[in-house]
Amino acid sequence: MKTNRSAAKRFRRTGGGKFKRAKGLARHFLTKKSPKRKSDQHQSAYVSKSDQKRVERLLPYS
Repeated sequence: MKTNRSAAKRFRRTGGGKFKRAKGLARHFLTKKSPKRKSDQHQSAYVSKSDQKRVERLLPYS
């Protein structure tokens, strides 16, 4: 099986088996977004429970 390379650059597995991801919508159109909203985008998030299986299939060896 091959690892999906685009997924490998976007997700990291945590010690507990979840996947961390970066938040989106933080690259442009920043003038209309509040400072709080922009700073919240810097933090990472977890892949949702419903998408966990899909990411595991893309990253079989992580």
